[in-house]
Amino acid sequence: MTSTHQNVSAPPPAERKAYTPLTAAIDVEACFSLLEGRWKLVILFHLFGGKVLRFSDLEKCITGISQKMLAQQLRRLEADGIVERTVHSQVPPRVDYRMTPWGQQLCPALDSLLKWAELREQYSIQ
Repeated sequence: MTSTHQNVSAPPPAERKAYTPLTAAIDVEACFSLLEGRWKLVILFHLFGGKVLRFSDLEKCITGISQKMLAQQLRRLEADGIVERTVHSQVPPRVDYRMTPWGQQLCPALDSLLKWAELREQYSIQ
């Protein structure tokens, strides 16, 4: 398995919020809602590692996604502060997308989820 966060450094230590089981569940659900949908994670994995991709590049990389759906998902990720959209003033206009520094911090969390999923085989869970 390859790591998605090879070039991501850990954020500086911050004061951690104290969670109860209820507040932890609510906050994790809110995090998952930022990533829910068929295409968001696929888009993010293409942008991890500091990659900068144009709309057309993402469209080519992601088999089966429509232009409308790609545009909607990118707008949502941008509104949530996970992806940054840059419009270059040239003719024809060029727009590219990259992860924000906060969005890039998802890499270690998603790596941990992948490792957790791999444990399923070790525990012979059917």
